[in-house]
Amino acid sequence: MVWHFRLGYTAMVFLLFRLVWGFVGGVWSRFSTFVPGPKALRHYLQGKGTELDSVGHNPLGALSVLALLSFALLQVGTGLLSDDEIATAGPLAKMATGSWVSYATFYHSKVGKIVLIVLVQLHIAAIIFYRVRRNENLVLPMFKGDKLLARPFVSSRDDTGSRVQALLLLMVCGILVAGFVQWMG
Repeated sequence: MVWHFRLGYTAMVFLLFRLVWGFVGGVWSRFSTFVPGPKALRHYLQGKGTELDSVGHNPLGALSVLALLSFALLQVGTGLLSDDEIATAGPLAKMATGSWVSYATFYHSKVGKIVLIVLVQLHIAAIIFYRVRRNENLVLPMFKGDKLLARPFVSSRDDTGSRVQALLLLMVCGILVAGFVQWMG
């Protein structure tokens, strides 16, 4: 369970980072840019997507990312409230009512992990589908930070300055989570 907590806190650091980066990061990382409206999603699903849909996440991919982030946050949050009633309890369990702790424990141990596994599998299946059926490599641009497009679009600001900013933000998130762990301990 020690490693379970460590990995949970690590996930918390990365989720906190991604949430903040969704507001201050590069253009295509910001929620305001990649969260599709109903019209964009409908057009994409009807095969009437635009060139803009291929720059960052397409509308369906953006919804997948939002689902993964939301359910990962829910999993971490319920883990903080969980109590196995034997030897291990999340740091927030002592601050919540027994019914909330019971609901959180049930969700965290029985439901949340299944939901996350299914969402990750769907995400991987979509990546494979785009590679095999559409000959589009979605993984390489994630690592390189660049994507070859038919015409130029606004840059994602992927330079040394933005990478240093991201690293500093990740460190701040790590310090905040470590502080939270110390405070709750």
